[in-house]
Amino acid sequence: MKLEMTLGASKSKTSKTASKGSTFVVGLPQVNLLPPEVKAARGLVNIKRWLGLSLVFVVAMAALGYGFSFLENQRTQGELADAQQENARLVQEQAKYAEVPAVLSELKRSESARSLGMSADVLWKPYIDAIAAVLPAGVSIDNFAVTQSTPFSAGQTVADPLLEPGLGSIVFTVRTSTLPDDAAWLDALNSIPGLGDATVSSAALMQTDGEPYYGVTSSVQILETAVSGRFVPTEEN
Repeated sequence: MKLEMTLGASKSKTSKTASKGSTFVVGLPQVNLLPPEVKAARGLVNIKRWLGLSLVFVVAMAALGYGFSFLENQRTQGELADAQQENARLVQEQAKYAEVPAVLSELKRSESARSLGMSADVLWKPYIDAIAAVLPAGVSIDNFAVTQSTPFSAGQTVADPLLEPGLGSIVFTVRTSTLPDDAAWLDALNSIPGLGDATVSSAALMQTDGEPYYGVTSSVQILETAVSGRFVPTEEN
């Protein structure tokens, strides 16, 4: 009886000491008695499970990629069909205007030919009126001759080396009862825009039906500024 009490007291003291020294209670040691083959089989099952999930994921991604590619192909095929249809329509429209380039080319050649042919065009009516307007009172024009260069031929050569050749010259003879003032006469002719270098070449006493008069022959040069420019192509054309 005394021994049991001593052992009980010893156990109680040991338990108190253990509870005071550590908050963890050490359990009994565990021993894995399963064979290695069982452990390896369990690991293989886990690996197969993950491989299966990976395969499912890959197949799902491939299916999504295929579906997207199929839809994209359908869209591009539709766009290609629309483009081909539009191209066919444009080809048909182009056939309607197949003659337009040839007509435009012919029109351009015609305009170029007109511009070249009319590059020396002069509006003569205003110049004849201007010459008549500067004549002294009682003077009339008997004859009027124009010699002018063209794009294909040169004008009349100026005999006077002091005069610059222009597009040509106007030679006219007037009838007057008195000899005109040559200086005033030439100044009046040179004042006409587009004309210059006026000269008096001859003055002779003549008679018609018993009435005497002077026949005075003058000439004036046609300058480059006399060209009308009506057929010069503009930038808009």
